[in-house]
Amino acid sequence: MAAKPTGTKTACVVGGTGFVASVLVKLLLEKGYTVNTTVRDPENQEKISHLLALESLGNLKIFKADLTDGASFDAPVAGCELVFHVATPVNFASEDPENDMIKPAIQGVLNVLKACAKAGTAKRVILTSSAAAVTINQLNGTGMVMKEENWTDVEFLISVKPPTWGYPVSKTLAEKAAWKFAEENNIDLITVIPTLMAGPSHTPDIPSSIGLAMSLITGNEFLINGMKGMQMLSGSISISHVEDVCRAHIFVAEKESASGRYICCAVNTSVPELAKFLNKRYPHYKVPTDFGDFPTKAKLTISSEKLIKEGFSFKYGMEEIYDQSVEYFKAKGLLKK
Repeated sequence: MAAKPTGTKTACVVGGTGFVASVLVKLLLEKGYTVNTTVRDPENQEKISHLLALESLGNLKIFKADLTDGASFDAPVAGCELVFHVATPVNFASEDPENDMIKPAIQGVLNVLKACAKAGTAKRVILTSSAAAVTINQLNGTGMVMKEENWTDVEFLISVKPPTWGYPVSKTLAEKAAWKFAEENNIDLITVIPTLMAGPSHTPDIPSSIGLAMSLITGNEFLINGMKGMQMLSGSISISHVEDVCRAHIFVAEKESASGRYICCAVNTSVPELAKFLNKRYPHYKVPTDFGDFPTKAKLTISSEKLIKEGFSFKYGMEEIYDQSVEYFKAKGLLKK
């Protein structure tokens, strides 16, 4: 084993091919970390091309690992002081969310945490949860503020099974399983709870969350209905820039006083409010602003007060998030220049 350069910390990012993970890998390398990242198929050059492009920034090692195979995480986690578990199975079209998303999400979290417990070097594990694990409930009215102590109502989701119910159930149960395991095995765990994310991506494919965030501009009816469904189920349209979410991960990882859950949300809005903003800012895309009797006001806001009090500040507001997402879509040929 070659001696590590002094002062270099090693971090593992689980699920390197994803939208968030690839930005996180880039930021960690730029901060001088040695980074191990896991991908399902390192032989698939096209799928990992964006990671290979980041190798010029520093010491990046790519490992083969699968969420369903616990032993596959031993090597990438070994010797790492920080472990970021970003990967999660997402399949909104699934006919069997229980086996396609919920079980593998819980199993994946436990496999990564078991590898951390075994390695014994991880000073802290940071798990990417989701606002979908916080905001879904049967409460009525508006003006509610969701904080870290709030949890999504899983019983309601499992009994009613609204569209895409499998994803929020998977995120909620996986986070709860992580907290239980971390407590029992004395692991310093922190969870970051991001909202819908936009901003440019390094990945070869367009991440589904940017497609959703951009749907009012692209006019994709299916995704616009997805946004409406999101507001009705989650209670708001809450958005953050992917880079801010990754900066928040590194911030809580490095901040000694940090503990527990941290919501990371830059903007709270609703579909009609967002449409009005986009129509005014990008008039030539003719974003529709008439949504009939669809509720103009979100029923809740998601608060990042705890994260901000810890000393974190958001770099990007609504304008920058959408300006950069529009430019990214133009560069990908998905919008007229």
